[in-house]
Amino acid sequence: MSPANHGRRRVVVVRHGETDHNAGGVWQGQLDTSLSERGVEQARAAGAALAAYRPTRVVASDLERAAVTARHVADASGLEVALDARWREIHVGQWQGMHTSRVRAEYAELLEQMDLEDVRRGVDGETLAEVGDRAGSALRELLDGLDEGECVVVVAHGVSSRAAVAAVLGIDQHLAAHALATLGNCHWAELAQSRTGWSLTAWNAHA
Repeated sequence: MSPANHGRRRVVVVRHGETDHNAGGVWQGQLDTSLSERGVEQARAAGAALAAYRPTRVVASDLERAAVTARHVADASGLEVALDARWREIHVGQWQGMHTSRVRAEYAELLEQMDLEDVRRGVDGETLAEVGDRAGSALRELLDGLDEGECVVVVAHGVSSRAAVAAVLGIDQHLAAHALATLGNCHWAELAQSRTGWSLTAWNAHA
């Protein structure tokens, strides 16, 4: 069955296209980075694939990499993009702009602690729970406002997308970080409404 024939209320949450920081192993957090050439190609392909869902709205994080990805998605369906800062990526504090190798060398103890509990990223950044609260509230508003059969596409980030989905489904954020693989660039999750509530019907789908 094609996405357009499901007939249920749905939200598709998409991670933005690749950036040079993604490709180079640099922590981005809320740095406002641009898509790489490959990221632009990914966004165009995702837009063509997501048009099959017949979305009625496209919402995005206001960070450039998500907003530009969202414009490609929206253009493929003849829509506009609405920006919402609550979908921004997790703030990773002092790690923003640092290569992963440096983070491992200088923050080994904090990284070990992260494996065991939900601590602030980069010492003074956000926790997963905090991201879940803000992105989850944005997602709940969308779900509550959907008309019958309507589909909305959201373009956000790896952590904020997962945290929002986990918050809505009642999954512990630390557990979700370990149990769910990170969404790939321009990969998406699909939430659909059933008789018993909202269900995760796709994870890491892609064009």
